[in-house]
Amino acid sequence: MREPWVVGVSGASGTPYAKAVLTALLDAGESVDLVVSRAARLTLLDETGASVRDAHWKDDVAGWLGRELGDLTYWPAGDLAAGPSSGSYPAKGMVVVPASTAACAGIAIGLSKDLLQRAAEVNLKERRRTVVVPRETPVTRSHLEHLIALHDAGAVVLPASPGFYGSGAAATAPQLIDFVAGKVLDAMGVPHTLLTRWKGELNAQRNPLGGP
Repeated sequence: MREPWVVGVSGASGTPYAKAVLTALLDAGESVDLVVSRAARLTLLDETGASVRDAHWKDDVAGWLGRELGDLTYWPAGDLAAGPSSGSYPAKGMVVVPASTAACAGIAIGLSKDLLQRAAEVNLKERRRTVVVPRETPVTRSHLEHLIALHDAGAVVLPASPGFYGSGAAATAPQLIDFVAGKVLDAMGVPHTLLTRWKGELNAQRNPLGGP
């Protein structure tokens, strides 16, 4: 039985994080169900120049990711009868990356205004792994309260906050993006090689053979 990871992309800035997570899941041989919100389409177009159109999703998503899609299924965000809208639909879990304040609020209060929010609520109620990746900063009290509510409902709240210990202060944007994507896959329990792990020694990551 096919058992995909549901990946929701909301309208917050940070679509490179979504691309990195999707790419790593497909590289790991995982099945993926993709939901891109209406707001995320605008953000994706602004940040990358890529479009995602429901009628042309295969070409559009392949162009955005720059690869063959493997076992990836796309569901329109307005399709509330889609597979991930039901708890009886098999899924390993879900990640929302990036997760906008609006998406976090909608999921936290069970609004289900679109498929992304509904699918996340389903994964929470079914006690499946659910990871939300907020990126916006600073945050208001209401946003913090929604994140606490998501935590209390069983979600992993994983802010897009990259570490520098793996690549150093001169880390490139792709390295920092991969660090966050790697932490997301760790939370999902999916093996990867996206980040350099801490070895318990200062600078050991950047000098594997020792020395200054």
